[in-house]
Amino acid sequence: MADTPMPTIDQMLCFAVYAAGHAFTRFYKPRLDALDLTYPQYLALLVLWERDDITVKALGERLFLDSGTITPLIKRLEARGLVKRKRDEDDERQVRITLTTEGRALKAKAEAVPLAVAHGTGLTRDGAEALRLELLALRERLDVAE
Repeated sequence: MADTPMPTIDQMLCFAVYAAGHAFTRFYKPRLDALDLTYPQYLALLVLWERDDITVKALGERLFLDSGTITPLIKRLEARGLVKRKRDEDDERQVRITLTTEGRALKAKAEAVPLAVAHGTGLTRDGAEALRLELLALRERLDVAE
């Protein structure tokens, strides 16, 4: 077997994805600071703006977050008056999350964020969609390979 040299950090796909993730975080920060939101809070609200009144479990699954991470996030959104938590009437073990009037109203202010991101990437709509689909496929392949 021939000796294959260890790749440099700049040659590693994982580092490119990691660095791009950090660049996204830096890009989002001032835009989300203006809304007084963290990135995970913004993601949770995106899910709720798409489909309100879901369980904590469903939100965690959608965001790939465990209950130990999603619960404090929801509590902070509730403390800000953006969401309410309540026990499911049919299954008291489940907690449902609903947007408040203030949480629904924040959507209008947040609509500028994805537009800024689209512009900031410099990608065409088709290019951004192709990259998104490739990253989703990559995540799925990695999940199976575990």
